[in-house]
Amino acid sequence: MACTAGQVIRCKAAVAWEAGKPLVIEEVEVAPPQANEVRVKILFTALCHTDVYFWEAKGQNPLFPRIYGHEAGGVVESVGEGATDLKPGDHVLPVFTGECKECAHCKSEESNMCTLLRINTDRGVMLNDGNSRFSINGNPIYHFVGTSTFSEYTVIHVGCLAKINPLAPLDKVCILSCGISTGLGATLNVAKPPKGSSVAVFGLGAVGLAAAEGARIAGASRIIGVDLNSNRFEEAKKFGVTEFVNPKDHKKPVQEVIAEMTDGVDRSVECTGNIDAMISAFECVHDGWGVAVLVGVPHKDAVFMTHPVNLLNERTLKGTFFGNYKPRSDLPSVVEKYMNKEIELEKFITHSVPFSKINDAFDYMLIGESLRCIICMDD
Repeated sequence: MACTAGQVIRCKAAVAWEAGKPLVIEEVEVAPPQANEVRVKILFTALCHTDVYFWEAKGQNPLFPRIYGHEAGGVVESVGEGATDLKPGDHVLPVFTGECKECAHCKSEESNMCTLLRINTDRGVMLNDGNSRFSINGNPIYHFVGTSTFSEYTVIHVGCLAKINPLAPLDKVCILSCGISTGLGATLNVAKPPKGSSVAVFGLGAVGLAAAEGARIAGASRIIGVDLNSNRFEEAKKFGVTEFVNPKDHKKPVQEVIAEMTDGVDRSVECTGNIDAMISAFECVHDGWGVAVLVGVPHKDAVFMTHPVNLLNERTLKGTFFGNYKPRSDLPSVVEKYMNKEIELEKFITHSVPFSKINDAFDYMLIGESLRCIICMDD
């Protein structure tokens, strides 16, 4: 690969020209990496609901044309000045948030919210010079969350790349670079359910099922799945869910239903972003020791309302970002958990399509058929 170092690479990318319209496979020019940047050959990428959300222009000031994609696995093609942690040929997972290793957050053992490289959905350019590395006929194509993995080659800040075991299958571990790690870490790193405890998981999409998987790994004895779609319940059993609640089946608030089932769960993890579900997740935990963890991103105008007595009665409310994993420091060990058969990833992967059929992946997600669809860049 080194023969292309320092040169512009022409390759295929799936470009979103406007909100909600099918992506178009185009030939793009990818500029060489600048200081602290790395150019990566993407081998496998996956579709996450976040890509769909911003493609539909529901979550930001619309910025088009743009190359989406942020769950992926690839190989380093070349590195820019100062990107000394990586070299051509290294296997990497791009991550939508980063770890500069220098800021107060990165130096804290408690935080993974890097000041320099924290997710920014509005920015469509590189930090180094404020320009895009993608172009078509000299016209810029914007980046997405610093990764833009729906391209055969992409340029990423070195702090947003986790170097992993080269023996790990990239078509499986690529899904660890966003949603699966978010749910898994929310349970294992933040909720920390004791062995034999009860855990309620709100939302049984990919992130929620990863949270349930975390509860299973931790040895929870009861894992209660809460979802408005009863069709998800059978699938959720594969991830350790033992009981199910559909709020639509009950006249009383779901927190009261769960309280009757359990006398209050020991832990809850909320993965929907729905404000009512967030309140229910908090109010259903046991007084004295119950911990509720919020993962889902709410509407910008949403307000969390609960009686202060719920806190005074020694319930704990926490939030988490990317499962509290530091991308560069922690993701390699999560990959090793997969290699050691401590976590299963195959059951999250429901579909696979060639890059030329990337719009099919969007269709599968929009109709609710897929957890994760792997997009193979090599058609």
